[in-house]
Amino acid sequence: MKKIKIYGAGGHSKVIMDIAESLGYTITKIYDDFPDQTNLNDVADIQGLSVDKENFFSDSEPMIVAIGDNHVRAKLAHKLNSRFEILVHPTAVISRHAQLGEGTVINVGAIVQAGSTIGRHVIINTGALVDHDNTIGDFVHISPNVSLAGQVAIGEGTHMGTGAIVIPKVKVGKWCIVGAGAVIIRDVPDFAVVVGNPGRIIKYIK
Repeated sequence: MKKIKIYGAGGHSKVIMDIAESLGYTITKIYDDFPDQTNLNDVADIQGLSVDKENFFSDSEPMIVAIGDNHVRAKLAHKLNSRFEILVHPTAVISRHAQLGEGTVINVGAIVQAGSTIGRHVIINTGALVDHDNTIGDFVHISPNVSLAGQVAIGEGTHMGTGAIVIPKVKVGKWCIVGAGAVIIRDVPDFAVVVGNPGRIIKYIK
């Protein structure tokens, strides 16, 4: 029987647990640094890195960092000396010519086409489309129903809001925020916040 640990006990963790269980995993432990704020009150023995640090240095079971915030997920992934699993929901469609990095999760109904490379600890959320020859950096979150056309590049840590669209061959920089429903028709520089149709930069993240 396959076993897995999950770091994070918030709302996103519920989705990760569902995917893991649908793939036949047994969840052996759930960790969270704020157990008093968890949404999983029926799960016993939730504790975080600061409390149970010694358990994060064993290769006995792989782990998924089940936290939606890209910055927090990146920080934890760098701290945790653990093996990380890749989870793909049974309804997702992943080309055999695509590559997925460790810790990445592909949600219900998502599609990743041939030639695309998905980095580490990426979230490809419900119903998202990643077309051919995309390059998705580490710690990116592709929200539900995002549509990335062919040969798109999304930089490290960027959050693509629900329903956003990127036309072919466009590059979105690292640690950007692209608003829900935005239509990106030209390259976006690092740290930009972009909204609207067509997408326009409204500010930069310091």
